[in-house]
Amino acid sequence: MQLKYLRTLLEGQEHIQRIAGLAWSPNQQKLAIATADRHILLYDDAGERRDKFSTKPANAANGKNSYVIRGLAFSPDSTKLAVGQSDSIVYVYKLGESWNDKKVICNKFPQAGAVTALIWLSSGAIIAGLEDGKIRALHCKSNKSQSLYGGDSICISLASNTKGTGFLSGHNDGTIIRYYLTEEASEPLGRVVQHPVPPFALAWPQGGFCAAGCDQRIIFYDSVGRQQRCFDYSRTEGEREFTVAACSPNGQAVAFGSYDRVRIFAWSPRQGAWSESASKEINYLYTLSALIWRRDGARLALGSVSGAVLLFESVLKRTIWQDKFELIFVAPSQLLVRSLAEPTQQLTIESQLGLEIDDVRIMGKDNYLVGRTEESLILCDLTRNLASEVPWTASGRHERFYFENPHVCLVFNVGELSLVEYGDNRILGSVRTEFVNPHVISVRLNERGNARENKKLAFLLDAKTICVVDLVSQQVTGQINHETKIDWLELSETAHKLLFRDKKLRLILVDNYNGKKQTLLSNISFVQWVPQSDVVVAQSNTNLAIWYNIDLPEHVTLQTMRGEAIEVLRENGHTVVRSQDGPSEHSYQLDEGLVEFGTAVNDNDFGRAVHFLESLGDKPAAKAMWHNLAIISLEEGNLRVAQRCYAALANVSKAYYLAEMIQQADHFEQSTGTPGIHCPEVRAKLALLGSDLRAAERIYLEQGDIEAALAMYRQLRMWDEAVALAERRGYARLPELRQQHMDFLLETEQQEKAGQVLEDEGELQQAMALFLKANKPARAARLALKTPHLLQDEQLMLQVTEGLVHCELYELAGDIAHRLSRPEAALALYRKGGAYARALELARVVSPQEVTALEEQWGDWLVSRKQLDASINHYIEAGATQKALEAAVGAKQWRKAVQIAKVLDEPELIQRYALDLSKHLAFAGDLDGAEDLLVRANLYKDAIELLNRHGKWERAYVLGEKYLKAEQLRELFVQLASSLEEQGKYRDAEKVLIAVNEPDLAIAMYKRRELYDSMIRLVERYHKDLLDSTHLHLARQLESRGKFKNAELHFIASGDWKSAVHMYCSSSRWEDGYRVAKQKGTEGASQQVAYMWAKSMPLESAVRLLSKLGLLDTAVGFACDSGQFEFAMELCRFAGKPTDEVHLKIAMSLEDEGKFEEAEAEFLKAHKPKEAILMYQHAGDWQAALNVAEQHLPDAVNEVLIGQASAALETRNYQDYEMLLLRAQRPDLIIDYYKQESLYEDALRIAEEHYPSAMNDLRRLHAQQQRGQQQGDDAGGDSRAYLQRAAEFAKREQFRKAAECLMQIDASNAEDAGTLERALLRAAEIVNQFLEGKDAQELAQELGPRLLAIKQIGPAAQLYLAADLPKQAVDVFIRAEQWSKARRLAKEIDAELLAYVEQQQKSRLKHEGNVEQLADIDIISALDLLAEQGQWQRCLDKAKQLSPSVLQKYVAAYAAQLIREGDCSSALGLYLNYGAPPIEEHFNLYSRIALDCLSLREEQSEGGSLWQRLRDFLHRLIVGLRASEHGQTPFAAQAQQYLTIAHYYATRAACRAVPSLQPVAVRLSLALLRHTDVLPVDKGFYEAGMELRQAGREAEAFVMLNHYLDVCEAIEEGSGNLVDHSDLAATDFPSSVPLPEDIHLKNEPNLHEEVREWVLAVSMDQQVDQLLPNDDRGLYESSLGANDLPCLLSGYPVRGRQPVTFQSSSNQVNRDVWSKFAVAVKMAPASGVSDIIAFVEKWQGTANYVMH
Repeated sequence: MQLKYLRTLLEGQEHIQRIAGLAWSPNQQKLAIATADRHILLYDDAGERRDKFSTKPANAANGKNSYVIRGLAFSPDSTKLAVGQSDSIVYVYKLGESWNDKKVICNKFPQAGAVTALIWLSSGAIIAGLEDGKIRALHCKSNKSQSLYGGDSICISLASNTKGTGFLSGHNDGTIIRYYLTEEASEPLGRVVQHPVPPFALAWPQGGFCAAGCDQRIIFYDSVGRQQRCFDYSRTEGEREFTVAACSPNGQAVAFGSYDRVRIFAWSPRQGAWSESASKEINYLYTLSALIWRRDGARLALGSVSGAVLLFESVLKRTIWQDKFELIFVAPSQLLVRSLAEPTQQLTIESQLGLEIDDVRIMGKDNYLVGRTEESLILCDLTRNLASEVPWTASGRHERFYFENPHVCLVFNVGELSLVEYGDNRILGSVRTEFVNPHVISVRLNERGNARENKKLAFLLDAKTICVVDLVSQQVTGQINHETKIDWLELSETAHKLLFRDKKLRLILVDNYNGKKQTLLSNISFVQWVPQSDVVVAQSNTNLAIWYNIDLPEHVTLQTMRGEAIEVLRENGHTVVRSQDGPSEHSYQLDEGLVEFGTAVNDNDFGRAVHFLESLGDKPAAKAMWHNLAIISLEEGNLRVAQRCYAALANVSKAYYLAEMIQQADHFEQSTGTPGIHCPEVRAKLALLGSDLRAAERIYLEQGDIEAALAMYRQLRMWDEAVALAERRGYARLPELRQQHMDFLLETEQQEKAGQVLEDEGELQQAMALFLKANKPARAARLALKTPHLLQDEQLMLQVTEGLVHCELYELAGDIAHRLSRPEAALALYRKGGAYARALELARVVSPQEVTALEEQWGDWLVSRKQLDASINHYIEAGATQKALEAAVGAKQWRKAVQIAKVLDEPELIQRYALDLSKHLAFAGDLDGAEDLLVRANLYKDAIELLNRHGKWERAYVLGEKYLKAEQLRELFVQLASSLEEQGKYRDAEKVLIAVNEPDLAIAMYKRRELYDSMIRLVERYHKDLLDSTHLHLARQLESRGKFKNAELHFIASGDWKSAVHMYCSSSRWEDGYRVAKQKGTEGASQQVAYMWAKSMPLESAVRLLSKLGLLDTAVGFACDSGQFEFAMELCRFAGKPTDEVHLKIAMSLEDEGKFEEAEAEFLKAHKPKEAILMYQHAGDWQAALNVAEQHLPDAVNEVLIGQASAALETRNYQDYEMLLLRAQRPDLIIDYYKQESLYEDALRIAEEHYPSAMNDLRRLHAQQQRGQQQGDDAGGDSRAYLQRAAEFAKREQFRKAAECLMQIDASNAEDAGTLERALLRAAEIVNQFLEGKDAQELAQELGPRLLAIKQIGPAAQLYLAADLPKQAVDVFIRAEQWSKARRLAKEIDAELLAYVEQQQKSRLKHEGNVEQLADIDIISALDLLAEQGQWQRCLDKAKQLSPSVLQKYVAAYAAQLIREGDCSSALGLYLNYGAPPIEEHFNLYSRIALDCLSLREEQSEGGSLWQRLRDFLHRLIVGLRASEHGQTPFAAQAQQYLTIAHYYATRAACRAVPSLQPVAVRLSLALLRHTDVLPVDKGFYEAGMELRQAGREAEAFVMLNHYLDVCEAIEEGSGNLVDHSDLAATDFPSSVPLPEDIHLKNEPNLHEEVREWVLAVSMDQQVDQLLPNDDRGLYESSLGANDLPCLLSGYPVRGRQPVTFQSSSNQVNRDVWSKFAVAVKMAPASGVSDIIAFVEKWQGTANYVMH
């Protein structure tokens, strides 16, 4: 929490001016300050002073200075202020609600002692602490006070709890006492703790209380007084005693004041502890004397002994919501919501549970707020200031909120809809539904002023079923089924009626009381209840339909309207329907009187309703309204209104009847004073009027008037009820009543009824006579059959039989004959009466040979009566198979017909019905059965057509090959493809043509239809070698049609991007051409296109374009290179660039053409005279070069002369050489050359004339030369001597000696390095020019290494070549690493030397690690080097550019290294990125990756993504294996098992993220135990056990975890014999499995120990069955039986009806599991469930999940 200074209300004084008290009104509008001069200052919320008044002493005679203020407190309603004074009195001032109200004293409470502390509880009482230690309660309403308790010491502080129902008092002796004023106290009263020092600072926050004093310690206590936390500041520098404390309104923060400082302590709900959150030091404030929080906790005011009052803002944080609202968190569980548009509007939101609010959103058009805590959900209506906090479990925050209803919020989460009423802290109701559109949910809560609790909800259970729920009783009151999907529904305001509309636009009305459903109208586009009434308005086409009385829906008012109705408005006494017709709006006013009638009836205002109906006269709608009002008035007991209604309806009998009832009621009321409606006679007649005879009887019997009840029944001719009543009541005149009953029956000729009465009384003979007299032989026969002695009367039986035959009651007649032992007659009568069941029963006893004939006759009889389905079994019993088949087909019992047809062997018998049966089978999805039936009927062509219709082209083709001729078959399929093509079913046509091996026809079809993508797809599959040419052909064709974009795609696909660029450029679509060149071509290509684009434009536009592309300089270069110098000049001029570069390019071009003078001019324009000079120098035109230098670059004149001199020297023109160098003033160069050549005489001549300073040195050298010559050949000397001697040998043409003499010069005798270099080069020159053979080779062997030593590479190589030593020459370049020269030399000499050079270069590059150069020579070696260096990504990138085989080689090598390093996840990613080919050498790697990944812990699976990647990898691998020769190898089966396990893991990870799929995750963990021969066995049992434990299945968890511990022990011991498998005998878990090297939880010993302790604890618990339960198969529920298939989504056996199957495999999924996944996909689209479903259908084929 942070304290932010806002403003100073009162400045501090230089003397003591103690603030006696601070009080903030509960409505947060007023702040009261009690000053030292006994005045009360009132400030508003903004901190502005608005009022001031003075207090008065208890006794005016003592004067104003006779007291001080000790306490200040506002009343709960903020209109009063209590002031406690030291002169033993408490005044209560009435401040009023506005600032201008007069301040008056409304209550006085004199006390026995001085008041020392004062608070005002929200429960209403003022609590005052006195100096004698007493605590008193002051009551303003009674103006009385009472003592609550007394302490042993003066009361120094009071603190109330946050609810205002109790308080704490602190006393000077350290005692703290707790007291509650309500009976809801949950904590004991009295002294709770003895604080070490007087608790001047006392506060009561949530969960306990806290106190502080002069010991500079703050102690927090729990509710029973135990110390929880102590903050000791006694050693803090500058800290003094704590004088005051204040608790925030929500109880989650406490402020303590001391000297110059205030400390804030906050409660952390998550940590469950108090901690100091803020400390504010305020210099020169001095000791704090008062602290107070504002009611919302956002402000803290503090006052000091110096008279200063400061205002601080205390917030945790503040945020702005979408620039509309400011959210201010004043505590973890409380925040303020303030509108930025209207800052005065502020709402306080607080968690009633004290939980931290961590997420706040404003929704519903900014009218509603949604907040969350860890355990609850807070919903607020900002417009009505209503808040609700309801318990809410964490659900991933995927809820959806709907705020369309103004009274209730709809919260939808994971298929459950919850309703929260604003202002109510409980969930109003919860239902399960997947339909959360507000149009199909209707809620009504006590609307239309209904005093009863009337809260109803209507929603969709499914798309065709509406459920109505009473939210008060939480009972379903109605369920409406409909044959069509429903898209709108709404309850009436009283929830008595329900309207809904279906997808066929029919409007249906449902009465929620009786469930009656009635269709009102069709073609409904708009419907709505009129507000505050039961009137319905709907639009059907162009008619507006109005039901003013919905109880009589047949009375509807229709009127024509324009446009579409959009809303119904009811305001200011008018009801209007608004419609929108294009841009215009129309209004249609309803008859407000008719609308008002419905409202009046609903409000039981019968007088207003009658008055209105009388004003209607004879209108058609009036009759229905009178009828409705009559029913309602009778229900309410208003007889006069009911009489008036029936009179208006011309129902004279009811009106007269009601008039009698009114008279009886009036008489009863006059005589008894009780309302007439309570009269028994009236109540009985009302019951009779409502046809409730039982109620009327009960009323009479309650009055003891049985005669009246009997008279009622007699009057209504209900003699049976009368006799029954008399019997029940023991009526004395019962015989007489019975006789009257019999007389009545005989008089009215009811002989049958009279006979029944006699039968009941035991008078059987008379009853028989009456039955026969009444011509009821059946009754007589049944009586005779029940009475054996009557059967003895033959005459009587003859009469009965004749009567039965006359009435065609042959079955009864047969029964009589059978009882009279006449079986033949009985059989004949049974046959005649169609009672074949009785006949068969009898025939089996008396005539078994007739049973078969009877069965067939029975079937014929049933067929004659159109009961074909019933006749089938009888025909089958009779063996009439042909008739059975006919009957089954006629009855459309297709399944039976198919079964019967399978029995028939003759095709002729089946052909008649084969087509119909096959159609049924195909419709039912049994295509195999349909095909088989047609084949058995020899209808091969029909079978082929059937398969073709269902897209089974391959099967149809196989069938045709078997039964049709090849030409006939091909013609049939080609015709079928043509018809499909005409219908636009191109993919089907393609499948047909592919099935008959005619891909070329399919390609031609797609070409005709211009479906080029499909055409290319087929070409790529069947004519891959023609793919590029096809792309190119299509591109040309599309280009000719102007479809450039499509043409571009094909050009690029064919690899000919240049043609695409040319196409665009040719059609002046330069931008597209530039795009293609930039994306697909080289940088130069795109620049060239840009240049051509610019050339096609005006110069100004071209410059802008090139500048935008940043290619202006490049374009200028292109123009110059192509000789378009004028264009380049124009570009430079328009762009403001210098043209020097262009002139330079022109000059160079002219130079190449030999136009030197023109080139010179251009060089000079380019300000490049140097280049002009060089041009002339290269051309040998020294005079021209000298002219240019003299005119334009004088500094270069000497260089030109020196160059010309060098040229002269090369021609041995020493005269010009000397002249030119002397002209250039460089005699030193001449002297140096002559010295080098030992021409000392010439050197002396030049030095004497032009360079005298060199004379002495030259003379000395000349003398040395002469002495050397004199000493002869054997005389040694320095290098000069060797040079001189060599020169002499050369003159005598002794070249070997000359070379050897030069080679005598070395570093020891040479003057400098230059002399040595010149000597060796001269020796090499001599060998090259004058020696050969052995001499040349010997000298070359010695001289070559010395040349290399001085870096003379070229001369050394030339030396070896001259000596016919080519290999040594190549070695020279190799040693100098001049590989290109070495390669070129080797190529010219010998191809074998070229291989030698390449080998040497490879070795050198490998040694140096130079990959890039090595790749240019030998890419494989470069890849090996990268692999050795660990640069795998570079290695793979380069290998990918070569071929797939090379790439896979290095992928495998990298994967092997990753596996050795334990990084199986990266190895898996490697194969996912680069593919996993079905190569046998890689199988071990694939297995190792799968096993290592499956051994990882769930926490290492990257949230389940590792399992998904492993699953996808294995699936791709298996697809590749099936397409290769390894499809049936053991590794393929092994990979299939790995895939199943990885799929289970991925599915389990996805299920864990969805609460509704948690049980499926448990199933998968159990199913994985089936694969512990592959998985680490301890991992499998650990995960299964923990899943079962979390699911609460402790018995099974115990078995699994106990087995896990056994396995771990076996691993540690290294022996599998320690594992007991007896507890798992009823499972399919493998008993013999390999043991891992280490236990799964090796790095998690704490988890392992936790499992061990839990197993030990459970093993001691006798209440837990330590066995696995078995199902009805005698197996554990997850185990597979002999014929069971595992469910692909749960791993459990597939059981139950109609499992989900797949098109491409025989695997299945339990339907209930599939349904859960389907719901989860809709409810949690962001989860991984949809990925699981998609993969399963990709793996197994499309799911057939529709039930049949």
